[in-house]
Amino acid sequence: LRSYLRDESSRLRLLRRFYEKVQALHQDPEASVDNPLLAFGLIKRLHLDWPNVIYSDEATRNTQALHAGLREVEQELPGAEDLEGAARALMRLQDVYALSVKGLASGVFQRAGQPPLYSPGRRASLSADDCFHVGKVAYDTGDYYHSIAWLEEAVSLFRLSYGSWNLEDRSSLEDSLDHLAFSYFMAGNISHALSLSREFLRYDPRNQRVSRNVAKYKKLLETGTGASTRPLQRPNSTRLQSQLPWSPSTSGVPPHALLGPLPPQAAPEQLLHLGCSYETNGSPFLLLQPAKKEMVRIQPHVVLYHDFITDAEAETIKGLAGPWLQRSVVASGEKQQKAEYRISKSAWLKDTADPVVRALERRMAALTGLDLRPPYAEHLQVVNYGLGGHYEPHFDHATSTKSPLYRMKSGNRIATIMIYLSAVEAGGSTAFIYANFSVPVVKNAALFWWNLRRNGNGDGDTLHAGCPVLAGDKWVANKWIHEHGQEFRRPCSADPQD
Repeated sequence: LRSYLRDESSRLRLLRRFYEKVQALHQDPEASVDNPLLAFGLIKRLHLDWPNVIYSDEATRNTQALHAGLREVEQELPGAEDLEGAARALMRLQDVYALSVKGLASGVFQRAGQPPLYSPGRRASLSADDCFHVGKVAYDTGDYYHSIAWLEEAVSLFRLSYGSWNLEDRSSLEDSLDHLAFSYFMAGNISHALSLSREFLRYDPRNQRVSRNVAKYKKLLETGTGASTRPLQRPNSTRLQSQLPWSPSTSGVPPHALLGPLPPQAAPEQLLHLGCSYETNGSPFLLLQPAKKEMVRIQPHVVLYHDFITDAEAETIKGLAGPWLQRSVVASGEKQQKAEYRISKSAWLKDTADPVVRALERRMAALTGLDLRPPYAEHLQVVNYGLGGHYEPHFDHATSTKSPLYRMKSGNRIATIMIYLSAVEAGGSTAFIYANFSVPVVKNAALFWWNLRRNGNGDGDTLHAGCPVLAGDKWVANKWIHEHGQEFRRPCSADPQD
């Protein structure tokens, strides 16, 4: 684009110079066609010079070069799926952190009556066209809860700037009014749908489809049919409804309260056992540099090890995984597939990938006292959560014997180590839903918990979620350790209930 602007500016400068020369000749009162030289110049201009200027190939060449440049990078540019995913990410942040659409559009990340969750150094706002496209993504999937909120903001912004056209805009006030009116109709608000459709016809009175809609809305209002008195509800994920122990309609707890950062709440007797210490776990490997252990919870057993890796090691692991990142998949029955409730990219690293990975494996084995050799543990999974990246409530251990996890023939996942490879500016906490606490992203720290109880059953208190990243780029490395091979390292208890 910079090359195109430079070349076009050069062409327009030459064109202006020609225009000014011709204008000066025609306005000169002394210039008479009686002068044979001036007469020749005039005839040549009219026959050759003007057509050469008008039909110049230079403008075409400049445009072709611009198009060629786009074609070179087109495969690397975001596609329709990326745009839709980014729009859904904004809606997810809106829901989970209870942010207002009007605030988001003006660059403010704030709950009503509370300090901002995130204050960027440079505030960025959304245009009317931006808001329209977020609303359009919701509209296309029948999500009128979100489409109404975003299209309302688009209409409001378009009204303020009506008549001024932006080169990059693909939508207009009329488009926003049209989609918003139908959204309100589908939500049962016929009178508002009629009002918006009438406003549309002021700008486009010949539109037959909207005229028919106006007649339909008027008839529905006259007969009193089609109107709904139910408040518009935010659509809930079916996975959320099946996994979480609450119902938003009965508990009075908003969904964002359980998916966002949660206040730690532990029993008084548990608090006595929480604290920080240096941990060697009886391993010579940790004698000279013990692990910095913070006991986060007793039940479930969750520990945070600070400064578990160095900045250089974290950057090496991210660099190794970067070229191999693919959209993350989840277990679904006996298969693995992509899912909307997990938005991230991941890659797998063997311990042979780099000495840094091998050293990290030894450190994890020393810290946990568990056998991490294949097949007793999975390879290191590196995950990147970008714009609105999240993972809805889930268990790390398999809840069905048909799970792909059992293909390793090393039993269920007994424990999880999750290493935070980066810091984030806001959001991204790991929330333990049933236990009602969350652990924020602490760069270079490692989070450890047991997925299985000593009797081999899954620990229901380990249901956890990766809260959406509000600002920043979240990188984690996961190590999942299986139960086979750990029989003498974490033996069963004499109490079958333990």
